[in-house]
Amino acid sequence: MTIIALIVAAGSGSRTGLDFPKQYLSMGKDTVLCKSANAFLQHPDVDYVQVIINPNDVDLYKQSTSQLDVLPWIAGGETRQMSVAAGLDAIAHLQPTKVLIHDAARPLVSSDIIDRCLEALDYHDAVLPALPAIDTLKTVEGDIVSGTLNRNEIVAAQTPQCFDFEKILAAHRAMKDIDVTDDIALAERVGIPIRWVLGSAENKKITTKEDIRMIRSNTLTDIRNGLGFDVHCFAPNREMWLGGIKIPFEKGLKGHSDADVALHALTDAVLGAIGAGDIGTHFPPSDDKWKGVSSDRFLAHAAKLVEGHGGLISNVDLTIICEAPKIGPHREAMKARIAEILNIDPTRVSVKGTTTEKLGFTGRGEGIAAQAIATVRLPE
Repeated sequence: MTIIALIVAAGSGSRTGLDFPKQYLSMGKDTVLCKSANAFLQHPDVDYVQVIINPNDVDLYKQSTSQLDVLPWIAGGETRQMSVAAGLDAIAHLQPTKVLIHDAARPLVSSDIIDRCLEALDYHDAVLPALPAIDTLKTVEGDIVSGTLNRNEIVAAQTPQCFDFEKILAAHRAMKDIDVTDDIALAERVGIPIRWVLGSAENKKITTKEDIRMIRSNTLTDIRNGLGFDVHCFAPNREMWLGGIKIPFEKGLKGHSDADVALHALTDAVLGAIGAGDIGTHFPPSDDKWKGVSSDRFLAHAAKLVEGHGGLISNVDLTIICEAPKIGPHREAMKARIAEILNIDPTRVSVKGTTTEKLGFTGRGEGIAAQAIATVRLPE
């Protein structure tokens, strides 16, 4: 008996908003594809793993799988169905008895799910891991609700979708002109009886940006904090940039860049969380290249370094210390802009304003200070 896992990784994943296919997204030390493939490579009953890719992504694929003992990659087609058909044809010479067809974008498939699928496959020609519906499901016509479905008769399909190899190969060859969304739908068309087994909520497919955050955060367990502090004095004839936005005020702040003291403190906090020095290390004030530059570039650079470490920014907390300008009227705009720069949800950004009760240089109206804390999640 030969069992082969077929990993479908030929899609573009455009709905995630990434500028590269989601299967090559970093998840700590591995990529999404690497984790998906490893789940089957490490299972004692799976003999081979075959990956189907877009040939345009071959460099990303090689980087992602260089340490994996997988079969040579197979080029996918224009649709998922065409890609699976190509994969089935490619492994036919190995004479597999069973095939497990899995979406690369489900990196958290567990050994338990694979076990349940294989056990059921001993007695059935097709097996689907799925989750029973929890919410009440409605049918709609445009913006009108037209009916209610019986949730006791509905499950949400997952992968791996598992088959007797010869049966699903024949189905693909017979139905190559029929467009379906998954292989179970193809099995339905040709009359193959299908058994379903319990899937898992963790076995979620990455489709949107929020899916990326949720799945990556589940794998990032090294939580670190960074502290940032900065001070700038007022300067005449300059625009006031604070928290990433321009504020109407009679003075600006003195500095080599736009002197956004709030973003400078945030940048140091993010850099500190990953042990990457301070803002002057990356953007020295002695370099005229940074003269007058917008400070959002500094904060975006720090966020990119976190991403390069395979991490996520979980939260930032900023306190701006001054008598004027008042922070309250601008708080929400600052939150939104900072969230945009860091590519995080605004609920993960806190902006506060306070004074020193007329004490010290901020109390005397000589300038503005800011302090910030950043919490970052990194792989162990």
